[in-house]
Amino acid sequence: MIKARFQRDEHGDISHFNLSGHADSGEYGHDIVCAAVSAVAIGAVNGIEALAGFEPSVKADEVNGGHLELTLDQPVDAEQAHIAQILLENLLLSLQSIEESYGDYLTISTQTA
Repeated sequence: MIKARFQRDEHGDISHFNLSGHADSGEYGHDIVCAAVSAVAIGAVNGIEALAGFEPSVKADEVNGGHLELTLDQPVDAEQAHIAQILLENLLLSLQSIEESYGDYLTISTQTA
């Protein structure tokens, strides 16, 4: 199962997310849940870099997969922060849509600091 954990700061903004585990909803290379989660998560990371114009702190297991972590830990201006929040909220919404259909393979939790 993939576990998605989101952390919100005291203002309600997403400051961190962590994806871990494997969906195991199909054989390797044909796992649609894994593909969907990976696509929206990597798209959000790439979007922050390209559209918000800064590189967040990212950790990933490049060899085995099953782990992606992003932290917004550097100072950015208000516009960059706003763009990053739109992309992260969209990631959360996309994952929630996947969870609705494939809840046996994906679980999401959100915590507030």
